[in-house]
Amino acid sequence: MTGLNVACIQMDISHCNKQYNIDKAVSMSEKAAMDGAQIIVLPEVFSTGFCYENMKSSAETYPYPTLEKLAVVSKTYDCTIIGSIIEKKEHSYYNLGFCIESGEFAGFYRKTHPFGREKSYFSKGDSIAPVKLQNLTVGLVICYELRFPEIARKLTLSGSDVIVTIAEFPDPRINHWYTLVKARSIENQIPHIACNRTGSDLCSTYSGGSMIIDAWGNVKADAGNSEGIIFYNIDLDETSKIREKMNVLSDRRTNLYW
Repeated sequence: MTGLNVACIQMDISHCNKQYNIDKAVSMSEKAAMDGAQIIVLPEVFSTGFCYENMKSSAETYPYPTLEKLAVVSKTYDCTIIGSIIEKKEHSYYNLGFCIESGEFAGFYRKTHPFGREKSYFSKGDSIAPVKLQNLTVGLVICYELRFPEIARKLTLSGSDVIVTIAEFPDPRINHWYTLVKARSIENQIPHIACNRTGSDLCSTYSGGSMIIDAWGNVKADAGNSEGIIFYNIDLDETSKIREKMNVLSDRRTNLYW
C-alpha cells in the first residue's frame, strides 16, 4: 500500500430539504474528486438530516436514488464515496452507511447503536464488519458509536486499513468528539477519517470539527466549524511501521478482559 488521498466534506445540512442537500453533496463530491480525492466522506444522513417528521419521504429503498446519483460521480472520477442515508427496508427504517466504489455499491452497514430519539424511529443493525474495497478495507462507524471502543477495535481486528466515522455530533458534546476521535485512532494504531456536519436543525447546533488523523493519532487536517472540504494524503504503510515499534494489538491479554 502507498498513499491514499482522502477528503472529508463538512456540510451544513438543510433540515428535511432533500433535493437541496443532494445537489450540494453531489457538487462538493465532484469538487473533491476533481482535486484528486480517492476517498470522499460525507456526514451522517447528509441528504435529509434526522427528518423524523417526514420519514416516509426521507427514506429510500434499494437501489436508493440518492446513491445512484453519487454513483455517477464515483464512476466518472474512479473514486469511493462514503456516508449514510435513511433507508426503509420492509416495515423498518435504518440509518444506512454505504460505500460506493467506482460507481458500484461496495458495501453497507446499518447503524447498530441508535442514540436517544433515534431509538423511536430506527431499527438496529445486527452486524459489525468492515467493507472490503478492491485495494482497501474500511471500518465504518456512525456517530454515537464513536463512544463504544469495542466497535472500532472489532473493525480493526477484522482487517480495516482505516476507520471512517460519519456523524451529526452536536455542540454541547463537541469536546467529547475531539477526544473520542483521536482516542479511537491512538488505541487501534489506525488512520481515522471523522466527518461531522455543521449548521443547525430544529433541536441542535453543530460545530463541525471534522478531522483526518494518522495512525499515530496526530490531527493532519481539521475543518474547524465552517462548511467546506478538507484533504490529506494518508500514508497507509505507516500503520505497520508503528505497530512494529509498539504493537498494542498483539500485547493485549484478552483472557483477562471478559
